[in-house]
Amino acid sequence: MSGWAGIVDLVLPAGCAGCDAERVPLRYGVCAPCSDELERLRPGPTAPSPVPPGLPPCTALGAYDGVLRDVLLGYKERGRHGLAVPLGALLADVVAAAVGDARGGVLLVPVPATAKAARARHGDHMLRLARRAAERLGQAGWPTAVAQPIRALPRPDSAELGAADRAAAAESAFRIRTGRVPALRRDAAGRAVVVVDDIVTTGVTLAAVSRELRSAGVHVDRVAILAATQLRYGQ
Repeated sequence: MSGWAGIVDLVLPAGCAGCDAERVPLRYGVCAPCSDELERLRPGPTAPSPVPPGLPPCTALGAYDGVLRDVLLGYKERGRHGLAVPLGALLADVVAAAVGDARGGVLLVPVPATAKAARARHGDHMLRLARRAAERLGQAGWPTAVAQPIRALPRPDSAELGAADRAAAAESAFRIRTGRVPALRRDAAGRAVVVVDDIVTTGVTLAAVSRELRSAGVHVDRVAILAATQLRYGQ
């Protein structure tokens, strides 16, 4: 299903995912001006305020705004799976900026989707992006692997939760998959371990995933995300 959706997105795009422009040259669902705007973004350090306990240093491509926001929404919520190509390349840039030097290789751990979200989106959207990013990093000479050691338990949609409820939900949202710890430790040995996600708001989800990995004896070096949003507390 997801493969067919991606082909449809490439051949019969609904318009630019960044600006809705039609009848313009599109590549993977983004017009040339929007593509240029995305390519002008430069990864940099980011951190939610306050920083939740256990959150590793974070690097983001840019703010959750403008073209980046619209393209992420198109990919994640509107079935524009062809956008995994440019977004995966951008995520690779963020990982490279976050790690700096990874001669021993990189292990990407995408924040897993719940089963409900994966069904609704015809696949795990972050796993797809992580694989694209790993391919791009490998082409650049960085040996990169993707691991799926964590499963997401059913939880409320975080978009509908305030800061306190989001933190509480994240505490029990993830579990290491049974029997995956030995393989995970082997995969992580000598590599920079990077947790990847699309958007950071409070950081509690990323902190929870990182704690779960540490409970399995794996240190998370960095977090790489595409967009950082500003949380309005007290909601």
